[in-house]
Amino acid sequence: MTTVNPSPLSDSSDQRFSPNLTGRYKVDQIFKIASWVATFIGLIVLAILVLDVLADGISSVSWDFISRFPSRRAENAGILSPLAGTIWLLLITAFFAFPIGVGTGIYLEEFANDSLFARIIEINIGNLAAVPSIIYGLLGLTVFVRLLEPLTGGRSVLAGGMTLALLVLPTIIVATREALRAIPDSLRLAGMALGSTRWQVVREHVLPQAFPGILTGTILALSRAIGETAPLIVVGAQTFVAFTPELSLEGFHSSFSALPIQIFNWVSRPQEEFHSIAAGAIIVLLIVLLIMNSGAIYLRNKFQSTRA
Repeated sequence: MTTVNPSPLSDSSDQRFSPNLTGRYKVDQIFKIASWVATFIGLIVLAILVLDVLADGISSVSWDFISRFPSRRAENAGILSPLAGTIWLLLITAFFAFPIGVGTGIYLEEFANDSLFARIIEINIGNLAAVPSIIYGLLGLTVFVRLLEPLTGGRSVLAGGMTLALLVLPTIIVATREALRAIPDSLRLAGMALGSTRWQVVREHVLPQAFPGILTGTILALSRAIGETAPLIVVGAQTFVAFTPELSLEGFHSSFSALPIQIFNWVSRPQEEFHSIAAGAIIVLLIVLLIMNSGAIYLRNKFQSTRA
């Protein structure tokens, strides 16, 4: 009868394993310092950009600047129509992108089987999130401006909003799926164990838990859309519009402008006066973004407190 002596294997394992706690703590400290340095560099660069914009454009921001239409003269120029066009684009983009993106994310994460079709859709969504925005502009020009002209009115604010909805749709789908994945499966199993259907579990338990994450991802996607310029240029946004779109069917079919388009136009001019009012328009655009993000934070905290 032979016996196995575990001591040689144990000794060998002990020799191969070296805790090296001192070295690990040093690596942790180095990574911590590198993270702090990267954070401070980013904050410093952001602060320099914001201060430079404020120094150049804060004197231009006034109620007259906001309530006047663009003009060929810098002293008479305002941002009323670009600001109204930006808000219109934002509302149309959210109207189309939010239900479609959230619904697609729920279907792919909660109901779709692991089939070839589902995997192809997932791969395409992941790739679409990295496609340059100008490609979406060309797609919007072909589909919404030319093919669907009887419905969208051609180069209209409706076509621009639908193009931006296409742009942010992959981001909303990915954010929705990530928020749903963060919900533990035990919650789903507990709901179905009590006799609920899959849809009832998703509607009553999973979706309310994941909604703050979905809302945060949607607001970030809309924040990206509000600053896009390339797809709007392709779709047909104008630099001079002397009216604001009306809240009617004709208003959806009307021409439009947007703050990024107006800023690009003013910055490209050689006169220094237009550079100053371009900085003022950037400040207004930043305020709109801050209001959006503040609203997202408020809603997220509200839903989280309700859930708790």
